[in-house]
Amino acid sequence: MKLHTLSPNKGSKHRVKRLGCGESSGHGKTSGKGNKGQKARSGGTVRVGFEGGQMPLHRRLPKRGFNNFDYKIVVFPVNLSSLEDHFEAGAIVDEAALRACGVVNGRCDTVKILGTGEITKALTIAVNAVSATAKEKIEKAGGTIQLAWFFAPC
Repeated sequence: MKLHTLSPNKGSKHRVKRLGCGESSGHGKTSGKGNKGQKARSGGTVRVGFEGGQMPLHRRLPKRGFNNFDYKIVVFPVNLSSLEDHFEAGAIVDEAALRACGVVNGRCDTVKILGTGEITKALTIAVNAVSATAKEKIEKAGGTIQLAWFFAPC
């Protein structure tokens, strides 16, 4: 293979649209921009939502209500059945361990253990929150619970 033998793949290169090369070229005179107006000028682009100086719709409509997005607390629920499947007896279950075995993933502020399923192993649970049913089942199996911190919404 030599440099002078290299060529692009068939169909990957297109002819350049030659604008303003006479009326018979198919793109002559106004070069596909129509007649006059802002969009026919050089640099004549209009930003999204611009209405020619008129007050745009997104500013005309009233802004109402409360948006909880900034204050939302993301709670990741984990069932006892998941703990039974992924951990051996005597293991320490915290957020890092849950992420390592793939039970918890993505962004979350709080991990809460829920009581769905059964548990037979004595585990040390160190998470943010535990439901009453889960607490009862964990203690019945001989496990202990240490609430790492409890994030209560304001």
